[in-house]
Amino acid sequence: MITPDLLPLIEGLRGQRVMIVGDVMLDHYTFGTVSRISPEAPVPVVVVNDEHYLLGGAGNVARNIVALGGEATMIGVIGHDADGDTLAGLLDQASVRTDLVRDDRRRTTRKTRIIAQNQQIVRVDREHTGELSRSVVGTLLEKLAHNSQHHDIIIVSDYGKGAIITEVMQALREIRQSRGQRVKILVDPKPVNYDLYHGVDILTPNAKEASEGAGLPCHGEDGPARVGQALFRRLGCQSLLITLGARGMALFPAPGQGVRIPTFARKVFDVTGAGDTVIATLALALAAGADLLEASVLANHAAGIVVAQVGAATPTPDGLREAIAVRPAAPIERLNVTD
Repeated sequence: MITPDLLPLIEGLRGQRVMIVGDVMLDHYTFGTVSRISPEAPVPVVVVNDEHYLLGGAGNVARNIVALGGEATMIGVIGHDADGDTLAGLLDQASVRTDLVRDDRRRTTRKTRIIAQNQQIVRVDREHTGELSRSVVGTLLEKLAHNSQHHDIIIVSDYGKGAIITEVMQALREIRQSRGQRVKILVDPKPVNYDLYHGVDILTPNAKEASEGAGLPCHGEDGPARVGQALFRRLGCQSLLITLGARGMALFPAPGQGVRIPTFARKVFDVTGAGDTVIATLALALAAGADLLEASVLANHAAGIVVAQVGAATPTPDGLREAIAVRPAAPIERLNVTD
């Protein structure tokens, strides 16, 4: 198949608007050194010499959109706590427009990664993933209804922390129904919530998530096609993009149709945040008028950039232009798909 000409599309990303609803969280990195084992237990003693905070979860999706020149609106739930203040400040620094719900009964999700000698020693999660109160749900739905009037592309970034619930997905489907085919709902799924995503426009699971949702293995030449068709039958979604790590992506524009897009990564150091980059780039490209294949190939280039860097990196327009110049033509292959 002919690879799309993506360079004109990159300039078109600038100023496009995308709304994100989902689990926004704080990524806390603590760096140190280890020179001895604790006398209290057989564990290393980490002497901390640096730490920093980054946007995680849905916040990282928003950060990717802004880095590519787009405008991001973030809707989610955080606590009335210091971590919530830090998170809101990071979103503001990243030029992300926010309409967050503060919940007195909920703590802001924070993931602390303790790293020594360039190796993660342990991760400590602070979170509350219980059900949202009726008042919080009501406020969240009001914010969705208000902000959706100004956005045609909506990302659902589900990390299983409680923001994506039946009422939210039903409200999004009603928004799309009331505004016609212009509105598209893209979902980065969590397997435990698969049944919430019925009828969405595009689902973007990785191979593991797709396999769990379909109840089938995703490995081998025919694995992605089998898994993809099973997900179509289960969810009735319009399109499906499965990220396959070193094998690239499998794009299914509709049931019975599929292509494989090989990876553009020259080196893979860290896959952290790659899924966030894929759905952010895909959404922004669709907002700019790209078709699904063009948007997916561009997202694949963007993912190739971020996995070659350590930590949750973000692509830039210049980085995309350079990546495309290095590898302008990819052998996109048709998949053998039977509906």
